[in-house]
Amino acid sequence: MVDLGRVQKELKECNRDVQDSGIQISPRGDGLTHLNGTIPGPIGTPYEGGIFKIDIILPDGYPFDPPKMKFSTKVWHPNISSQSGAICLDVLKDQWSPALTLKTALLSIQALLSDPQPDDPQDAVVAQQYLRDYNTFVGTARYWTDAFAKPSFGLDEKVQRLVEMGFPEAQVRTTLELVGGDENLALESLCSC
Repeated sequence: MVDLGRVQKELKECNRDVQDSGIQISPRGDGLTHLNGTIPGPIGTPYEGGIFKIDIILPDGYPFDPPKMKFSTKVWHPNISSQSGAICLDVLKDQWSPALTLKTALLSIQALLSDPQPDDPQDAVVAQQYLRDYNTFVGTARYWTDAFAKPSFGLDEKVQRLVEMGFPEAQVRTTLELVGGDENLALESLCSC
């Protein structure tokens, strides 16, 4: 059984210093075994300014078994599946210890955003881009952060302006994604098709 007393204590401690860390955990529904976590994107990374949601499920063996965590927010990162949000991180698997907490797990995920490990990828396509074309990786990661982890990016305004110029919406969105959200580069690319 999940140690619910410990979970309550962890939630209280984590949410006490949310102003300092930006990390928050809240129950999802009535129980304490399915939680929502949020982490801010680390400063100085393409994830800066984003707020990333993490889905947390506590197995029956918690805290002796690691929590099951995955991104609910879409993120472009070698160690996170761009499709499912699955996270490749040792503390969520074989390096978990009952001495760790949900907050330390979320801090580890935040640190992973700062320090990708492309040689041990969860998403091979993203890892290859990271290794072969770092600038495109950074642009795409920043675009995904703007599009999915920020409440008001202005993406719809960019799409609307380009659609008003006569370009198909699906093509506009794809092109904006490819150029990291840069409206001018998207326009150049769309005009050259």
